[in-house]
Amino acid sequence: MKDKIENKIRRWRFERDEMTQEELAKRSGVTRQTIIAIEAGKYSPSLMLAFRISSALGVSLEEVFQYFPEGMEENIRLK
Repeated sequence: MKDKIENKIRRWRFERDEMTQEELAKRSGVTRQTIIAIEAGKYSPSLMLAFRISSALGVSLEEVFQYFPEGMEENIRLK
């Protein structure tokens, strides 16, 4: 098992008047394909991009991205 980063991009996009992936990409300075990959958990953003995405969504970094060190995810979810 490896460290894991989860995100709530989709949730926050829909809470922001159903912001499209394209709109979030433009506001974050990346392509729509990059947002799709991050949202699907196939790609972990750089720290700078994570801040740009959370800023574009108008929420804190912690509200969008969650970090789970190896082995910690099971412990959190079991409680």
